[in-house]
Amino acid sequence: MTSKHPLLNKNLVLLIICQGLFLTNNVTFIAINGLVGLSLAPVGWMATLPVMGYVVGGAFSTSIVAKSQNHFGRKISFQLGLLVAMLSALLCAYAAISRNFWLLVTGTFIAGYYSANGQLYRFAAAELTEVSQRDKAVSWVLAGGILGAVIGPNLASWTRDLFDTAFLGAYLTLSIAALIGILVMQCIHFPEEYKTKHSLADGRPLKVILEQPVFMVAIIGAALGYGVMNLLMAATPLAMQICGLPFSDTALVLEWHVIGMFAPGFFTGSLIQRFGTLKIMGVGVILNLICIVIALTGTDLHQFLIALFLLGVGWNFLFTGSTSLAMTAYKPNERDKAQASINFFVFGTMAFTSFGSGALITSQGWNILNIGSLIPVIVTALALIWLASQNKKLRKWSS
Repeated sequence: MTSKHPLLNKNLVLLIICQGLFLTNNVTFIAINGLVGLSLAPVGWMATLPVMGYVVGGAFSTSIVAKSQNHFGRKISFQLGLLVAMLSALLCAYAAISRNFWLLVTGTFIAGYYSANGQLYRFAAAELTEVSQRDKAVSWVLAGGILGAVIGPNLASWTRDLFDTAFLGAYLTLSIAALIGILVMQCIHFPEEYKTKHSLADGRPLKVILEQPVFMVAIIGAALGYGVMNLLMAATPLAMQICGLPFSDTALVLEWHVIGMFAPGFFTGSLIQRFGTLKIMGVGVILNLICIVIALTGTDLHQFLIALFLLGVGWNFLFTGSTSLAMTAYKPNERDKAQASINFFVFGTMAFTSFGSGALITSQGWNILNIGSLIPVIVTALALIWLASQNKKLRKWSS
């Protein structure tokens, strides 16, 4: 870190690259696992089980990752996650070749360990710059997902027919991307003062941390924001195929969706510092509502494209804001358990929505799926209003 450029230093730039590789994995999995699952599943409603396996694996791994971060530190723990990513991609490749549906689900479940690691990149970003630049650092690392936005969908499209087995090339390429990530991570130096030297039992009990209004709303914003995004994004490849649109159109929609998710990262941190976290999260809720309205107007390419782009921007505002809120609610010696808990709720919600998206899109259709997504959006809006009222009362009492 340098005093001249406290934000964009070498370590942060390399972490941004790792975030891009992480999102390349995520987006490619979203783009292909539902379609590969549909071709292998015994019945149609099971098509998104490989997607669900990925997020269930992430939820299952949160406590394991917290312990590895505590024991090994950031770098080694992140590299372990990348090693798992490489091996699980190869397992998924073999499952596709052997046409083994449950092996594919197993492979994506194991890959969830990498996802649980990658979800901590944004928190690690705050450790690589000055405290005053923390919001911007988180935002910029999330912006690294633009690499995944460009590479992920196009990777799936370019490699779809590279081998006789559809999407085999994508799985093999993801294993190479994970190997590159291991090498990049080796070059990152995480400051000594942030290395964990304490027991996970140190600090306040987790129950006390969870009961804080600010942390409760951080969890709601992150989990439900991710849940709505995942519910609609996981169903989009299936919905577009059902509507007769070619996979090239699906790749285009996913590309712009992920651009919407991460391009705002270049300025979301600045917006939060200027207008406040809750206001930016509120804009995210409004964008989710607009997305749903547009999705309900029809199923042409432009409607999928605009709706999913706005969904991505809305997710960015909610998720970045939730991360900023969460970091104000715990002390350094409470870091690992607090971050693990918020990621557990995120993965748990994603697991539910991953299964729900496949079941709803194949049985009820795209419109019912969108109408159902209104519920978590409204709950998030009410949570933000409640926290704003709590903050107003605190200011009144302290004045």
